[in-house]
Amino acid sequence: MPSLRDVVGVLDSLYDPRWADDWDAVGTVAGDPDAEIGRVLFAVDPVQAVVDEAIVWGADLIVTHHPLWLKGVTSVAAGSPKGRVVHDLISHGIALHTCHTNADCPPLGVSESMAFALGLTDVRPLEPDPADPVDAWVVYVPRADADAIAAAMHDAGAGAIGDYDLAQFQSTGTGSFRPREGANPAIGEVGAVEQVPETRIAMVAARRLREDVRAAVLAAHPYEEIAYEVLEIADRASDRGSGRIGTLAEPTTLAEFAALVAERLPSHRSATRVAGDPARPIRTVALCGGSGDFLLSTASGVGADVYVTSDLRHHPVSEHLEKPAACAVIDVPHWAAEWTWLPVASAALAERLAGIEVAVSTIVTDPWTAAIVSAE
Repeated sequence: MPSLRDVVGVLDSLYDPRWADDWDAVGTVAGDPDAEIGRVLFAVDPVQAVVDEAIVWGADLIVTHHPLWLKGVTSVAAGSPKGRVVHDLISHGIALHTCHTNADCPPLGVSESMAFALGLTDVRPLEPDPADPVDAWVVYVPRADADAIAAAMHDAGAGAIGDYDLAQFQSTGTGSFRPREGANPAIGEVGAVEQVPETRIAMVAARRLREDVRAAVLAAHPYEEIAYEVLEIADRASDRGSGRIGTLAEPTTLAEFAALVAERLPSHRSATRVAGDPARPIRTVALCGGSGDFLLSTASGVGADVYVTSDLRHHPVSEHLEKPAACAVIDVPHWAAEWTWLPVASAALAERLAGIEVAVSTIVTDPWTAAIVSAE
């Protein structure tokens, strides 16, 4: 049976903690890394009702989107609601792990899951992040040592491209050099020109690994002086980014699309609000799971017909609608938008890690319990 460490390793590969905002608190909150994990419950909020559900179902781990705490605490006494959560988790042997802002922007993240739920195609980041900087490495080595040096570079993290690793290219040729006085050549003699069958190894590596790769080359290479090149590859957009934009299979009206949004998101007791002409044609949809007013102008700027997000305030929306060519706006409950991530994340975990059972909590933990529409 997988351990908590195994499950967290898979989650971190999908939702790298390095992608979290500086203010956020992601990762494992409670649990023994060596504990066996058979059942994993996914939920938006780490509240008591979710913990009670996990206890009844027999979960070994709860994975939530929202953190239990965002600030430091000096007590986890059971007299407070969050302290009671911690006590119940530990007393029932249930671990808690959080994927919050690190799960907002990547593939299979919150915004992309919401786009899938709304049936969008050609889905891409609304505001793409730059890809991690990458170096191109070229190292010249004696032919007999090529595989060993390539392996050392791979061990340092070089040769990883997307979902592939151990990538490299080798070509052969002849290296020429003359050791001068004071040299201690691994091949040849001082004062004599040497021509050596050599291999040119080429591979890429994340720029953050530059010194690790350099150290691996220097340690594995037999030459006293090593010929190598490190070239910085031009920056490119990544598949991560804030929000998503995509298209509907068939155009519709704002009123019809708003009804579709309400239908596709999970049931709740809050409100779905619409700003714009109900008859407006809708084909291109921008969205952001969670609080997304920071992307209002971006959505209009890329030609979206409507922008769907949560927690919108009066003044930003009012000012947005006054602008020429402003897109329509749909405000949905924060909990409902982010719930769409749970089925996607749970399926991704189950697909990548055999031996676990996953489930998605359907408890509505939206704090709003009713919405009353006044008569016009």
